[in-house]
Amino acid sequence: MSSDSNWLESARAQWVWRGEQRPPFADAPASGQMSVWDFPRPPELVREAREIVVLWGRLEIARTRAAWAVRETAHPPTFYLPLVDVQTGLLQPAGGGSFCEWKGPARYWNLVDGARRLDQVAWSYPHPLSGAEPIAGCVAFYAHNLDCHVGGLRAHPQEGAFYGGWITPDLAGPFKGGTGSGGW
Repeated sequence: MSSDSNWLESARAQWVWRGEQRPPFADAPASGQMSVWDFPRPPELVREAREIVVLWGRLEIARTRAAWAVRETAHPPTFYLPLVDVQTGLLQPAGGGSFCEWKGPARYWNLVDGARRLDQVAWSYPHPLSGAEPIAGCVAFYAHNLDCHVGGLRAHPQEGAFYGGWITPDLAGPFKGGTGSGGW
């Protein structure tokens, strides 16, 4: 376990930007915006008051006012929706997984509706690490192939195949995921 603990400490220590100071390249937030560079690392989990809606074409996948927003330095929030507010019959386990140094081991999900299918479009943390316990029993969706809304506004996906944040007009970036952002 000590080697696992050392690995985890090392992974967490690698991040230079931790929300304590904005880098010189950060966009200044406009009125009504918040900077993703003010979000902390480790990330904070905040109960989201706005309604979150996820659509797959005309099919409603989820609707909730009980989501958790995970806010981490340089990232737009990732929204974790309680499974009770998701059409779980459309979720099928996908192979593979990943490990987040803040949230723990992730499990991936496919969306399947008859002949329609989106592979690895969602993920969850059934057994999150300490500090991320509120997202157990929740699922997050990539916005790349879905129509995702936050408070009635369309969300756009964070760049990169791995990141799952949703960009809304109330955020100032730049956002991790694009070219050259690997060390953020």
